[in-house]
Amino acid sequence: MAANPINRKYFFDRIRHALFGGKLTAAQVEGVTKILDYRDATWPKMSDDELAYLLATVKHETAHKMQPIKEMGGERYLRAKKYYPWYGRGLIQITWKENYEKYGIKRADDALKWPNALHVAFHGMIFGEFTGKKLADYIRPGRVDYVGARRIINGTDRAKLVAGYARAFQDALKQSREPQ
Repeated sequence: MAANPINRKYFFDRIRHALFGGKLTAAQVEGVTKILDYRDATWPKMSDDELAYLLATVKHETAHKMQPIKEMGGERYLRAKKYYPWYGRGLIQITWKENYEKYGIKRADDALKWPNALHVAFHGMIFGEFTGKKLADYIRPGRVDYVGARRIINGTDRAKLVAGYARAFQDALKQSREPQ
């Protein structure tokens, strides 16, 4: 983490225009704020490059809401899933009962609660709990591979799209730490 604190007003202005079409809802601001606060309080050594990728992944996984959500689709669609009723929930769409239990989540909808959703997102991406791939496999000093980092969550599905989000978050984080 850089020594200079994030100028949050500047950061939100940057992401509002670069990533959210010029508008941020109160819920999006709340979600991003909770992610920034959680990083500062729980993972202070997480680099801005890693944080940018986590934010990008959350943007993609939550359909840009930046809030814990349930997997998209009607009841019929969800019931057809092999892992029903343990379908995707949270900031990162965890699935399968075993994955919920790994995080101590006994009721599937508890993955939608903030402390749980934040813990799953950060812990899972940092330690490679989703696919065996972790942030440090792709992002470390001297190496930032946002396209490859998609393997942390979901193979290469939408890898370039999520990488573009990450670069925009990375730029906003860098710019928000510079003297204004």
